[in-house]
Amino acid sequence: MGSEMCIRDRKEPIFVKIKDEDNVAIAVHEIKKGTEIMEGVTARHDIPQAHKIALCDIPKDQPVIRYGVVLGYAIEDIKKGDWINEFMLHLPTPPDVDNMTFATNLVTDLPDPPVTTWEGYVNPWGGPAGTRNILGISTTVQCVTGVLNVAVERMKKELLPKYPNVDDIVPINHAYGCGVAINAPEAKVPIRALRNLSKHPNFGGQLMVVGLGCEKFTVEMLCEEADITPENVIILQEKKGFDDMIDSLMEMADKKLAILNERKRQTLPLSDLLIGMQCGGSDAFSGVTANPSAGYAADMLVKGGATVLFSEVTEVRDGVYLLAERCVNEEVGKKLAAEMKWYDNYLAEGEVDRSANPTPGNKKGGLANIVEKAMGSIAKSGTSPIVEVLSPAEKPSKKGLIYAATPASDIVCGPCQLASGIGLQVFMTGRGTPYGLAIAPVIKVCSRNEMKEQWPDLIDINAGPVATGEATIADIGTQLFMEIIDVASGRKKSFAEKYKLHNDLCIFNPAPIT
Repeated sequence: MGSEMCIRDRKEPIFVKIKDEDNVAIAVHEIKKGTEIMEGVTARHDIPQAHKIALCDIPKDQPVIRYGVVLGYAIEDIKKGDWINEFMLHLPTPPDVDNMTFATNLVTDLPDPPVTTWEGYVNPWGGPAGTRNILGISTTVQCVTGVLNVAVERMKKELLPKYPNVDDIVPINHAYGCGVAINAPEAKVPIRALRNLSKHPNFGGQLMVVGLGCEKFTVEMLCEEADITPENVIILQEKKGFDDMIDSLMEMADKKLAILNERKRQTLPLSDLLIGMQCGGSDAFSGVTANPSAGYAADMLVKGGATVLFSEVTEVRDGVYLLAERCVNEEVGKKLAAEMKWYDNYLAEGEVDRSANPTPGNKKGGLANIVEKAMGSIAKSGTSPIVEVLSPAEKPSKKGLIYAATPASDIVCGPCQLASGIGLQVFMTGRGTPYGLAIAPVIKVCSRNEMKEQWPDLIDINAGPVATGEATIADIGTQLFMEIIDVASGRKKSFAEKYKLHNDLCIFNPAPIT
């Protein structure tokens, strides 16, 4: 999609049009009323940055087209040069997932990666290598969080300095474990997430679990039977008071840290690297600068043998037919359709319609509706064939480009991707989101120059030059690829990692709370 982007330029670029058939374009900078943006088209209003301008008259009920896709239908007549916003469009009917075609657009001509190796931590069970060396402490229930947090604070002060090869100590605190319908069919989602998080590649195979003793989500549900030993599990109700709890936690952590301290980075092929792609705080530039650049980097990674996850069901639902064409076979395509249907039903039960997304900030950044957002969101997947579709928090069984069917909420999508085993996440933003994860580093990519200027010490990669014609998608994509390799290899820290910006682990729980 990015290769077809057309930027109209005088001395300064004025607007971005994606496809020839588009009847709207987005403003590179604010366009003042009366500005001639092209021959025969003059702005009839002040048009904010990233918002749409009509390139021709669009009569009532006729389609508004961007990305070559119908974003919606005009509620009233739209005049050439008008500012088009979210209040002016009827949503189109969502694509039917029962009649999609699969494997009709399998692109194999992908860009070559500049390097084919990185430095990571091999894990005892194989699978994706670690990008960091962390002691992860799993919990069965929120009730243990207070005690554990006190212990972790002491661990970081008293124990961690003794083990210079260990990067951090991270408690996996969450709101699950009790007061929940533990046997409900969809309880499998949070249970799977917490089980997979406990064995994240960045934890080096060292399991440390803290339970209370009376919770619904028992240690037996979290751990394999062979792992339930006094060396791995502490039950607070079995301890004699607070001091005994803390002492027990400190003693266990000390032993685990000593083992982790022996881990060393090794030169590894890209096939041992698993990363996630996510976006949040999007704007209308996201789909033409940041996300396609991330997609280009994803294509390079896949070409080199790595595995790349992209997610967010509601943000691809209106472009799902485009993903179906990229599924390698019917089996993968049918899993994609099934995940979309599951989420459709989930939203219907909550009586939520598609207009719940985009957010107010997305709309302020020029995204009129979920169709427009979907087209931009899909761009971060690049062009590679989709080799597998995962349910929320499932682990991949294949290498290559994978669609993980998570919610779109940033603080829920992130933990889902972590549960799938990502060692690093690339996060695209246009409005600005100071987001981060404790378990894996996050690289932030912004969609416009103004965002980088506003947050110079939070944004790692600026894709804004694509919109102003100063760089290509390939330029920024290659820059991002090298940033991924350097951060994954421990040669660099992203800003989020440097400042320890860690969002809460919000575990997706579609089952009832009792």
